Amino acid sequence: MRMYDIINKKKRGRQLSEEEINFLVEGYTKGEIPDYQMSALMMAICFQGMDEQETLHLTLAMRDSGEVLDLSAIQGIKVDKHSTGGVGDKTSLVLTPMVAALGIPVAKMSGRGLGHTGGTIDKLECFPGFSTALTTEQFYENVNRIKVAIMGQTVNLAPADKKLYALRDVTATVDQISLIASSIMSKKLAANADAIVLDVKTGNGAFMKTEEEAFALAKEMVQIGMGSGKQMAAVVTDMDQPLGNAVGNSLEVKEAILSLNGLGPQDFMEVVYALGIEMVLAADKAKTAEEARVLLEQTIHSKAALDKFAEFIETQGGDKRYVYQPELLPVGSIQLQVMNTEEGFVSRILAEEIGLASLALGGGRLTKDSEVDLSVGVLLNKKRGEIVHSGEALATIFANNMEKAKEAYGRIVRAYEIRQQPVAEVAMVKGIIRNGIRQ
Repeated sequence: MRMYDIINKKKRGRQLSEEEINFLVEGYTKGEIPDYQMSALMMAICFQGMDEQETLHLTLAMRDSGEVLDLSAIQGIKVDKHSTGGVGDKTSLVLTPMVAALGIPVAKMSGRGLGHTGGTIDKLECFPGFSTALTTEQFYENVNRIKVAIMGQTVNLAPADKKLYALRDVTATVDQISLIASSIMSKKLAANADAIVLDVKTGNGAFMKTEEEAFALAKEMVQIGMGSGKQMAAVVTDMDQPLGNAVGNSLEVKEAILSLNGLGPQDFMEVVYALGIEMVLAADKAKTAEEARVLLEQTIHSKAALDKFAEFIETQGGDKRYVYQPELLPVGSIQLQVMNTEEGFVSRILAEEIGLASLALGGGRLTKDSEVDLSVGVLLNKKRGEIVHSGEALATIFANNMEKAKEAYGRIVRAYEIRQQPVAEVAMVKGIIRNGIRQ
């Protein structure tokens, strides 16, 4: 078998076999296939596409290129959740303790933030002592004992994807649906939960800018998961403005704690409940979406989810006092309000600009080795649809450096779009694909 023949075959739009895909993934991972040949193949795929079978075979080959977790030691139906990334997306901090409080095992691997989107691990490290550096044995034990654990991705989890993504990133071959879907799902399948719920973002602050693109990606990932024997659901959600009011690590943790106390922003909680319903249904803890919603709401009203979050933080070495006393969390020493200069209604808040404002303050990473300032960020005082008057604060900047605060100020001003007419309400949940069927 020759890589030249595989490239030529795909260039002509023909289907690659499972054997050919296994050959190229294994060979590239081992360094036997050079970058220039794999680059040529990736570009051919961008032009010719891949069908459902090819995409599934590519995903499974990347999954099998490294370690695949064996979760059989964990009792019950294991559920996992993945977001395609957004601004202000602290969903896992609220969702996982809610689901775990219902006795559903949540075995989750998370990553750090890169660029303008925040990472779950960075947010959790606002709690002194907290660590996601768990052994697989500790991971299994924690899920069995308290029903939730979050660990960092292991070095040997889908190494083929890591190598391929780095190549695609510098050869303009990132934005192909099958390649995106196989990249995400290879890691999710290696984590090996029984059921996977996907939060696929769409809008200005998302990778998928249009609903059509988001649903295409969601459908592709659901098909991959089902093809490998997993129970799957995907929820397509709005990211045309930041999720909730807080953007930045400690600010988002505070908002998550507010939400666990029943005081969460409406747009944020709408997404949390939509994802939670799918996780509860997948775990067979409820028969209908309405029944699942009631169960989830009870975990908030009874404070069971809040207490589960504190237990989770403590179990992984963190100081749980911060859960009950969020004022202990770090806050930037400079607070600067972004003032409005016109009358009208907020029609849009460009999520990517707000994310870049937080990045400018030091709240994100330009490279994987960048230091993150957990105390900085942006708190949105006005959201889409709200009326604003001249002289009112649109947002509050939390910073530790005035020059950085001024840069963030400019980005926030550009992010807000004000219109004279009232703005129609936008649905946070665009649609759901459950086991291949759009609901």
